[in-house]
Amino acid sequence: MDSEQADYQSKKILSNKALLFFIIAIFLFATTLRAPITVVGPITSFIRDGLGISNVLAGFLTTIPLLAFAVVSPFAPRIARKFGMEWTLFYSVILLCTGVILRSIGVTSLLVLGTILIGVAIAFGNVLIPSYFKLKFPLHIGLLTGIYTVSMNMSSGIAAGISFPIAQSAGWQIALSFSIILGLLTLIIWLPLLRNAKVEMHTPSEQTVQKKMWQQPLAWAIAVAMGFQSFIFYCCAAWIPEIFISQGLDATSAGWMVSIMQFSQIPMTFIIPIIAEKMKSQRPIVVFFTICYLIGFSGLLFEWTSLAVVWMIFLGFAGGASFGLVLMLFTLRTNTAFEAAELSGFAQSFGYLVAAIGPVLFGFVHDVTDSWFVPLALFVLASLLLFIASFTSAKNRTI
Repeated sequence: MDSEQADYQSKKILSNKALLFFIIAIFLFATTLRAPITVVGPITSFIRDGLGISNVLAGFLTTIPLLAFAVVSPFAPRIARKFGMEWTLFYSVILLCTGVILRSIGVTSLLVLGTILIGVAIAFGNVLIPSYFKLKFPLHIGLLTGIYTVSMNMSSGIAAGISFPIAQSAGWQIALSFSIILGLLTLIIWLPLLRNAKVEMHTPSEQTVQKKMWQQPLAWAIAVAMGFQSFIFYCCAAWIPEIFISQGLDATSAGWMVSIMQFSQIPMTFIIPIIAEKMKSQRPIVVFFTICYLIGFSGLLFEWTSLAVVWMIFLGFAGGASFGLVLMLFTLRTNTAFEAAELSGFAQSFGYLVAAIGPVLFGFVHDVTDSWFVPLALFVLASLLLFIASFTSAKNRTI
């Protein structure tokens, strides 16, 4: 082997090692982006009774992060260009850990403040990670997105499943605070990435600057898809345990139903980004997850609780496929990393504003009607609106 071949092999090995380490870092980072939120739903009654707060405020605990996502998302790309992608994401995890500690103290005002900080921190990861993949490993976007979404759903599913038993045995403060372990592990594994040169999203060309996302119909379609996908996810995380309890399940089983839904997302969140990257049009994926949504929500709507696991599996397939596709649209429908970040920020800002309505709206409609039938009918409506927006976005074109 001559020196040129040896040099090539050496660079290849280093590149493979860099990708492997990057995958580990992304896997851990992703665990911090959903678990601090999904722990809340199954223990809402503990928090409500422990602090003496209303059902509206209890539901608002799931909505606060979504409002933070909506407010912060448009600014994340610009902050990352100033401080560097790695440092911005690192600081966001520190902020998240701070929020987890504050909300676990047991004071209502700190519960709200900590939840706000968690929402702000997660917003940076939500927006920046897709464009980070496009910058660092543009040939592996589908694979990295799959690993990223799998990690999010694994951690959120575990968190939803164990939060009730922890709250029952050790108190709701401990149940809210255990996700800090994920944050601390992420900070440790992230440190070596900070040694690298600052990753810049190159200053956009004049032509790119003129592409205002709010003026692009395709950007709006993706934003609406993001909104209703998130609307469905956060309403499920917040209220499905309560819905199953009203249908006769005990609290522990109801909490694990959300976990089953989360775990069922895993194969879809891994496979769909890889498949979507290879397809010119992703419309068959849209048809698939819409059918799954309608089957799952029909089972809940008609209270066929004996088949609860089946409905959760269908909803998991639907949620994993829709989430994986929406994340891929940020890169598939743009030409540069800058555009991907801008589209991600715009779509997530609008999308999470729509999603923020969900948990509070569900609680309000339930209180008014004293029934879960109308809220569950909203799930069906949201699924149909998601289909329209996603089907439009899935056509092969770019911003």
